[in-house]
Amino acid sequence: MSQKAFTYEHSEPFQLERGGVLPKLEIAYHTFGQLNADKSNVVWVFHALTANSDALDWWKGLFDQNSAINPEKYFIVCANILGSPYGTSSPMSTDPVTGKPYHSTFPLITIRDMVEAHKLLRDHLGIEKIAIGLGGSMGGFQTYEWAVQESAFFEKLILVATAPKESPWRISVHAAQRLAIEADPTWKDDSREAGAAGVAASRAIGMLSYRNHEIFEKTQSDAESKVDDFRADSYIRYQGNKLANRGFSGFLLWNLTKALDSHDLSRDRGTLNEVLEGIRIPVLQVGIISDLLFPIEEQRKVADHLANVTYKEIESLFGHDGFLTETKQINQLIAEFLA
Repeated sequence: MSQKAFTYEHSEPFQLERGGVLPKLEIAYHTFGQLNADKSNVVWVFHALTANSDALDWWKGLFDQNSAINPEKYFIVCANILGSPYGTSSPMSTDPVTGKPYHSTFPLITIRDMVEAHKLLRDHLGIEKIAIGLGGSMGGFQTYEWAVQESAFFEKLILVATAPKESPWRISVHAAQRLAIEADPTWKDDSREAGAAGVAASRAIGMLSYRNHEIFEKTQSDAESKVDDFRADSYIRYQGNKLANRGFSGFLLWNLTKALDSHDLSRDRGTLNEVLEGIRIPVLQVGIISDLLFPIEEQRKVADHLANVTYKEIESLFGHDGFLTETKQINQLIAEFLA
């Protein structure tokens, strides 16, 4: 299997939906496998909030030689999203106008901006068709948006633990995360470490929606009775600090959660049900029964309005994070869908 990492530089100004302009755009991306002669074997993987373009690393078990999406058969592309610190233009990038990092001067972005960046990379790679568009969580937001914009460009969609529109529940979670960031007085400082304490608190809030009561009871219970130094306390602090140490500054994470809130397929397009019913290509939609962030009731309601859907549900102790951990179940569903 051929695995390669690249950076594409788009030297023209990049107009953003909310009015900002980037003088140039850099896109970090990975490819896995080989493009066949008629360019019919492309799988475009869209990553979630804090992941990167190395899909084989963070979605382990979904793209190996025993998987339905085998890099020996498919040409897999995964691009780092706009606004992420892992190689694509973001608040951590250098502003070519000032010669200094953008930090809090980086403009606000939306999911549609991320898709426009993907389309520029698609043109650069000369890809004329995508056999499978695959995304989970925020990755599914991008998959949905691009498929609505260019429905004839995709042959199949695989959507895992995601939705066609951001919900009031998820927006409220993001608002709580931003309150935590804003409470850190350094969050807009001109520094790579700006808002580190706020990022840690924000991530801790997020973890409560990514997991659930059952998995914390199973993995974070203390063996003996105590009055302090609880295992769950240490775990949630560790997860918060871990993200802060991975390059996610306060303004960067704040901006990305704002982008999540912007996701709405129906904006300027009619009703959401009408937009969903207009997606005619085959869709595999996977819901996770224990998911608190994208609840199963929402998944079933969305499936009712997709014209050509195969809807499946999986069990997982891990709640929303099951889209990353339950690759054996997801791979089986993908294999059946592609067959």
